[in-house]
Amino acid sequence: MQGRIIKGIAGFYYVYDVVESVIYECKAKGIFRKEKIKPLVGDLVEYEILDAEEKTGNIIRILPRKNELIRPAVANIDQALVVFAVKKPDPHFNLLDRFLVMMERQEIPVIICFNKKDIADEPEIESLEKTYEACGYRVIFASAREGENILEIKEALKGKTTTVAGPSGVGKSSLINCLQENVNMETGSISRKIERGKHTTRHSELIPIDEDSYIMDTPGFSSLYTNDFDKEELKCYFPEFEQYQGGCRFQGCNHISEPGCLVKEALEEGKVHPVRYEDYCEMYRELEQKEKRRY
Repeated sequence: MQGRIIKGIAGFYYVYDVVESVIYECKAKGIFRKEKIKPLVGDLVEYEILDAEEKTGNIIRILPRKNELIRPAVANIDQALVVFAVKKPDPHFNLLDRFLVMMERQEIPVIICFNKKDIADEPEIESLEKTYEACGYRVIFASAREGENILEIKEALKGKTTTVAGPSGVGKSSLINCLQENVNMETGSISRKIERGKHTTRHSELIPIDEDSYIMDTPGFSSLYTNDFDKEELKCYFPEFEQYQGGCRFQGCNHISEPGCLVKEALEEGKVHPVRYEDYCEMYRELEQKEKRRY
């Protein structure tokens, strides 16, 4: 039997069999622990039924993954929807940029959603739009409270498995509840089986929003560390730098202190946003310090 893990909690994995429209509560075989493999939400798996009436079983094989994220810990996603608020709380740009770097490393497309549009003014919206659309990201401004631009988000998610992530307090859960309106009956059975609430997300969870579209609701985060690669790689994960690669005076320019740097010239001309550049420099210094400690 084959299915997909839609939630994992306390050693139990809830496997959704799309053919039968049934959820089985499964444990993972001991071989996974021996091989230090942990099943993830989003995994396609083979499982055996232990009790058909009680809907219990064992996961016996994890099928090959298309991709895998550490935080949020999910697998087989097509894109990410990262949610921040326009205000209350104000956007934490450094946190957002760290998330974008994580996704760039995995080559996972990102849509940025700024919620609470209804309490923002136009200059605030225009500033955010200018900052991130200039980097090549799609930006959607929405209001879960007013239901504004929910259809635009649904259209962007159609036919894909999308991980939805963001810090606590930005209205992520409210947006996800809006996206689940008018879902099919299978979604209702999933919610009852795993006792999904309408409140703060504590575990990653895969939720069907229509026949071929899924969202992965993940716990809110307050910090992210991007220090598991070399500092020279970092510039590759800022898309707005790409057009300047190879044009600087020095080959291999890291756009920090080198003279004749086109990125720094673009910064002075307003073509690279100062917030983005400051976050780049901060992450670069963190990676540099890590390398010094290593030696």
